[in-house]
Amino acid sequence: MQVTLKVFRYNPEKDKKPHYEKYSLEAQPTDRVLDLPRAHQGLHGRTLSFRRSCAHGVCGSDAMRINGRNHLACKVLVKELGNKITVEPILGMKVIKDLIVDMEPFFEHYRSVIPYLVNDDPTPKQERLQSPSSASASTTPPSASCAPPAPPPARPSG
Repeated sequence: MQVTLKVFRYNPEKDKKPHYEKYSLEAQPTDRVLDLPRAHQGLHGRTLSFRRSCAHGVCGSDAMRINGRNHLACKVLVKELGNKITVEPILGMKVIKDLIVDMEPFFEHYRSVIPYLVNDDPTPKQERLQSPSSASASTTPPSASCAPPAPPPARPSG
């Protein structure tokens, strides 16, 4: 299927202000949205900047705004969106370049709440073992994909 990918572009070294560019790409309905920027790079060179890491919905590095909603690009299929797809940086974060945002304010806050278990016992000679009941009682800290929304910055029109 033919997909029109509308991409937020901003290179602070060259652009005075952000803008959108449209690209026509061939895609399969079962492709993930994350596959589209990669296909763009294959056709148009590596000028489009975006983050990706595990591509399994765990790390949150590929978080972006897809058709107006925050998503992980590795978890959204093309068939869920149709043939017109807009990708933008997630809201509330400073844009570094294209789809890459500065995540440091989020991680700074994340570290400030100490999102890990603290054990005051002396360090053992071997690992600490956790019982199944103790493991089920604890909670797993959220990934970057669970970052709380922040007020949106100004976006270019069009």
